Amino acid sequence: MLGLGSFSYRWSCGFKDRIPEKPLGLLDLLDRAELANLSLVQFADNIPLHERDNGEIAELATESKAKGISVELGLAGATDTASLTTYLGYANQLDCELIRVSLDATDLQKGQCQLVAELKEIEQSLVDQSVRIAFENHFAISSPELASLVQRLDSDRFGVCLDVANSICAGEWPLETVNILAPFAINLHLKDCRFVPDPYGVGFKVEGVPLGKGIVDIGAVFDRLRPDERGINIILEHWLPWECDQAALSKREDEWVLESALIARRVLETFNP
Repeated sequence: MLGLGSFSYRWSCGFKDRIPEKPLGLLDLLDRAELANLSLVQFADNIPLHERDNGEIAELATESKAKGISVELGLAGATDTASLTTYLGYANQLDCELIRVSLDATDLQKGQCQLVAELKEIEQSLVDQSVRIAFENHFAISSPELASLVQRLDSDRFGVCLDVANSICAGEWPLETVNILAPFAINLHLKDCRFVPDPYGVGFKVEGVPLGKGIVDIGAVFDRLRPDERGINIILEHWLPWECDQAALSKREDEWVLESALIARRVLETFNP
């Protein structure tokens, strides 16, 4: 299933100190997914449900069912099992089968033994609700470390949300990350990027681009993961650079989502003729 990640609308939803005058809400993201003909929205920690009004979440449940759009959830941090329990409540309300978790610094400081012990406490609840937790690879954790954590958890309730570009910051090339984490992947974050030289020759930066215009070999990613065969949902994200003109930013977010959805479908068709 091809879906929209809420971080595709990082600037229109508002993030950290960059908040637009009228941020997008939960139902707005459903509308954006519908316009792009996407059948899933993953609400990540840039639009956290625990900060939303209960009435808005109830409306999301109603509207997502009416539109036929599935919902996945996301949060940062697994240190507080109460938070995970709260999100399991949202999952039940929204018929959600997956919660993507980005382990934060506090999680990583604990060490794997303690983290595994704490996560095992909620395993039965995950089984009872038919929900899985997908840990995302990100800047602060290497793919081998993440694979080790999932192996130690030793349960089909836990897996990896494989982001093809995040681990560049951890010193990994995209396909290296894919090869390490593919066996544990239950969710995919698909984005693209390129290296841009500094105009003064002082190194370079990684810059987001629409899918298919950067260094990520989408066909190789799909070939390694076989998402349709394995039931791995594909969540479209991007790293649109910030610019001060909010209207232009919002327009470009729409354009990048539509363009990335088109490219993802084209590549997927080669695997499902």
